[in-house]
Amino acid sequence: MQSTFSGIEIGKRSLLTHNQGLQTIGHNLSNASTQGYSRQRVELGTVDPLYRPQLNRAMTPGQIGQGVETTRISRVKDMLLEGRIVANAADEGYWSQRDKYVLQLEQIYNEPSESSVRNLMDKFWDGWQELSIYPEQMSARQQVAQRGEALAEGIQNRYNSLNQLRSVLNDEVHVEVSRINTLTDQISDLNAEIAKVQAEGDEPNDLLDKRDLLVEELSGIIPVTIETKDPDEYSIYTNGIHLVQGAISRTFSTQTDPQNDGYSMVVWADSGAEFRPESGSLGAHIELRDQDICQEIQNLDNLAVNMADIVNEVHSVGFGINGRTGEEFFEHHPMVTNTQGNYDRSGDGVVDSSYIFRIGGTNQLTAQDQIGLEGTISLSGPNGLVEVPYRSDDTVQDVLVRINNSGAEVVARLDFQNKLTLKGAPSQNKDNPDFVIREVSDSGQFLAGYAGLLLESGDAGAYRWDQPDAITSLRAGADFAVAPLSHASAWLSVNPEILEDPASIATSLAVQNRPGDVGDGRVALEIASIRNSPVMVGQISTFDDYFADSVASVGLKGQQAQSALRTQEAIMKDLRDLRSSISGVSIDEELAQMIKFQHGYNAAARFVTKIDQMLETIINRLGV
Repeated sequence: MQSTFSGIEIGKRSLLTHNQGLQTIGHNLSNASTQGYSRQRVELGTVDPLYRPQLNRAMTPGQIGQGVETTRISRVKDMLLEGRIVANAADEGYWSQRDKYVLQLEQIYNEPSESSVRNLMDKFWDGWQELSIYPEQMSARQQVAQRGEALAEGIQNRYNSLNQLRSVLNDEVHVEVSRINTLTDQISDLNAEIAKVQAEGDEPNDLLDKRDLLVEELSGIIPVTIETKDPDEYSIYTNGIHLVQGAISRTFSTQTDPQNDGYSMVVWADSGAEFRPESGSLGAHIELRDQDICQEIQNLDNLAVNMADIVNEVHSVGFGINGRTGEEFFEHHPMVTNTQGNYDRSGDGVVDSSYIFRIGGTNQLTAQDQIGLEGTISLSGPNGLVEVPYRSDDTVQDVLVRINNSGAEVVARLDFQNKLTLKGAPSQNKDNPDFVIREVSDSGQFLAGYAGLLLESGDAGAYRWDQPDAITSLRAGADFAVAPLSHASAWLSVNPEILEDPASIATSLAVQNRPGDVGDGRVALEIASIRNSPVMVGQISTFDDYFADSVASVGLKGQQAQSALRTQEAIMKDLRDLRSSISGVSIDEELAQMIKFQHGYNAAARFVTKIDQMLETIINRLGV
């Protein structure tokens, strides 16, 4: 039987429900500017009616309603849209960091400017050109020495700037690894709290918002994917590996990588396996540090090594006005002290390798002569050997071009005496040293009999670096040079003896085994002509080509990063604007909802008053 006082209960429920609606609206309005907050809605439902279809139900003309109740307080959230935002956040983080640091890289190059390396090198060549005209003047010699020192300092300054930028990026990696670990710990803790609240049948809306905000921040650092198939276990993956699984999270740590100049690599803390994200801000920082800037440093080292080697090659055969010869203009710092290049690569106390930078033939060649030989030259490459075939109708120049365009980590040129020279190039594999020739062989006679470089052809005459005294495979009288100390751009400097006595600067060639005339400037002219000579700095033909390629490369990287960032920002703006239109708090809409609940509350209060008046009639007036 329905109670006489049931109307009071219905009114009370209505008052409580509308009061809860007003409180929820107040919560929304209070958090209108809170980052990551999703507006909440009170979902209303009818209370189960008094009578259900059963045998003992009262004989009444239908079910009697028992008022309203709050069924749930839900977040207004589009989870598919949230997944798209998380998926795209990694690209936004990646390109924003690339754009930021490539801009700093462009500022380091500072081209064109008075203090740029290119301008300093132009002045250096101009100094030699003037010296070739006035070899007897000490002022011209001092100018060459000073400009050489200025060029060396300019190259060192560029190296230091690039190295400092790498160090900054390395610090960024450490900071982001720490931030990732903090975020995953916070997310796993929230997962545990959310599971407890949901187990009690409540809606942890604010906790869910906090978790979504942390996940979006995490997705900007590393690429992540979310899995919610199991409603009791919220999981996050990166590179296909579990990062967060419910209340359990995995962490990262950093380890020093001796093969990468001592910079840190990111590893999984539990397994020690290396982690290299392909996108996100962490992926951008690692890529910039280990690829882009490392490549720029290698290119600068390549410039410094080859410039010093070629200038010294010419300078050492000339005579200064004081009669001295055999002097190197730039200082040479070998990687190993052994004059044969023998080195203990394994660190067991026994020499097992040969670190040779340059090997040169004994025969003079003419670039346009046909070689009349056939065979295949095998050279060390980034991933094994690179084969360079040659035919009988090829010219010497054809073979050189084919070697330099083969992708091998060995380059070829004719020196100023027209003898074949092979040089080690920077290595793409960090396990191999830069500027070390690792293997050279020839199935035919081009390198052996024709160029006078190898002692014999075939596998038996191959030059291989993984043994001591590898130079014994070279023909007697062949020229060679020990590999330079790593990062030549950091230590490049003019020979102190040249700076102390500019009269030692070579300008003349020998005449009948005696120093040339004081007015002989052929050596200075030869060095000045290096500016536009095919020096083969890797696949770059001349030094001018090197600068043009370097500036263009950095500029294109900057343009690509800027364009990609604008595109990604536009995509993310559209997604976030759409999310805001769905989940964001609208003041006008909330005020409209407030009026609705306010009227509902007032109506419920009026209803309770009327019921109270009816009960008063029954209690006080019935039977009077």
